[in-house]
Amino acid sequence: MAKKKVIVVTDGDGKAKAAVRQAARNLGLHYIEKSAGTPTRAGGAELAAMVKQVPVEPVIVMFDDHGKKGKGPGEKALEDFARDAEIEIVGAVAVASNAKADRPVTVDESVTKEGEVTGRPVGKLGAPEPPGHRRLEGDTVGVLSRLKIPKIVGTGDLGKMDSQDAVEKGALITTRAIREILEQQGM
Repeated sequence: MAKKKVIVVTDGDGKAKAAVRQAARNLGLHYIEKSAGTPTRAGGAELAAMVKQVPVEPVIVMFDDHGKKGKGPGEKALEDFARDAEIEIVGAVAVASNAKADRPVTVDESVTKEGEVTGRPVGKLGAPEPPGHRRLEGDTVGVLSRLKIPKIVGTGDLGKMDSQDAVEKGALITTRAIREILEQQGM
C-alpha cells in the first residue's frame, strides 16, 4: 500500500488555521481542520486515521504546543503521527515563535514576511535572523529534527507577520512556504 503524503505545520491557533485553510485553497490541497488548536487536542493516531480517509494528497496537518517548553501535546501528537507506517511526511513548515526553544531546528530555507526565500531562519515577525544564526526557534519545532523530513521551510507566525500573511491578502507567505515543499517533491 502506498503511503499517504503529508505536509506538517507547527502552528495551530485561529490565525494560523485560517492561513493554512486559505493556502490549501490556493494550492488545491486538503487540510485536516481537526488538527488545528492551541494546543493540539487530537492524538497522532486519530489524525493519521483522518488523513487516510482524504482522497487527495498531500494533506496538511497542524501541530501546536501552545508555548509549552519541552515536549508538549503538539510534539507528542506529531511523534505518534509520524510512527504510522502508512504516513509519509514530505515536508514541514516550521513556525517561529518568541519562545526560546529547548531544541531549535535547522531549516532548509525560510520565507520572509516579504515573501522572499532565504537560506537563513526567520523570527516570529518573519524577518531574517542575523547572519550566523542557523536555527529556527519555536515551541513545536524540536521534534522535527528527529524525524526524517526531506524539506523544512521556516516562517514567521502564520496569518500574521505584520499582516503580510493575512487571509484577506491571500495568506501568501503560508502559501509560498507550502509551495516550496511541493516543488521539491515535484508536485
